[in-house]
Amino acid sequence: MLPVPYDLTASYMSGMRNGPRAIIEASTHMELFDEELGCEPYLAGIETLAPLEPTALGPGEMIKKVRVKAAEMIGSGRIPVMLGGEHSITLGLVEALLKRYPGLSVLQLDAHADMRDEYQETPFNHACVARRISELCPIVQVGIRSLSVEEADFLKGAPKGRLKTLYASEVVAQGALKAAQAAVKALTDDVFITVDLDVFDPSIMPATGTPEPGGLLWRDALDILRTAASKRRVVGFDVVELCPMPGNIAPDFMAAKLVYKIMGYINARIASQGKGRRV
Repeated sequence: MLPVPYDLTASYMSGMRNGPRAIIEASTHMELFDEELGCEPYLAGIETLAPLEPTALGPGEMIKKVRVKAAEMIGSGRIPVMLGGEHSITLGLVEALLKRYPGLSVLQLDAHADMRDEYQETPFNHACVARRISELCPIVQVGIRSLSVEEADFLKGAPKGRLKTLYASEVVAQGALKAAQAAVKALTDDVFITVDLDVFDPSIMPATGTPEPGGLLWRDALDILRTAASKRRVVGFDVVELCPMPGNIAPDFMAAKLVYKIMGYINARIASQGKGRRV
């Protein structure tokens, strides 16, 4: 698990640099038995690395730092987990994973499309991360409910099979399980999951830099993540964009619990196949 305390391109509220520390601190107060899975997922092995030191040279250079560190993690044979920090850092981990898994696809849970070609004079802004990923591998977006005209036009013209978007309104109308099945159908065998915490409704996750109304609830997200992890091989994931709020620790705890649940889902599939992998 790699903490990356970086939020240089935050465009509304900053503070995501404090997200990894808040998640780790909250995790020390969690009960470790998962009643759904009937086990303690941490027994598969979790190593938390030292935080990756940010650079002031710009988001492009930070993405390179993430890619280099992620390559070391992947080379050790473990499943990389990244704690953000802003969403731009996801690109570095995806780039590293593509070296090992050339057939990789990405499942993005997010309120925002993040499909701008450039924002604030850089193509590596957090608002551009999904666009950059779509240039490298297929991506499936779930929970989207905020985008620009530029992004809407890009999504309409995206090549079939490279990009699928399930808006939050569709998830609500179909139900999370049906939406999950549609999302998984569009994914390849090897999957990276990126969770921007603003995918959740602000009523349960207010601690993000750019909250959007009409988001997913806890059980909705778990249905999607459980389905993806049971039907595809998840080779890494991240949880990003936590912007801790003084006096409100519930979002920190929720983010920590989410990380632990995803680990549990991954290990449940590995255990069912009789293969030992360490997170």
